[in-house]
Amino acid sequence: MLVGYMRVSKADGSQSTGLQRDALLAAGVAAGDLYEDQASGKKDDRPNLAACLKALRHGDTLLVWKLDRLGRDLRHLVNTVHDLTDRGIGFKVLTGEG
Repeated sequence: MLVGYMRVSKADGSQSTGLQRDALLAAGVAAGDLYEDQASGKKDDRPNLAACLKALRHGDTLLVWKLDRLGRDLRHLVNTVHDLTDRGIGFKVLTGEG
């Protein structure tokens, strides 16, 4: 199963996950398998990221639009991807750098 995670930094409505959503849907993620947070990537409290990571099962693949949508910093990214690998979960970044 493909699972998508998207995030925007501001919850005030000035940013939209529209581009991320469109890309994840085009990549084959079902609308019901999308998780979204509206919070700075530096915040520890991203409840839908936690729910997303918890929902992933062996053989699933986590997709993000850009790498910076997933992690707070390099250490967090490395630890998250390492955990996914240990659990037998794939990881794919759809576009770009950062």
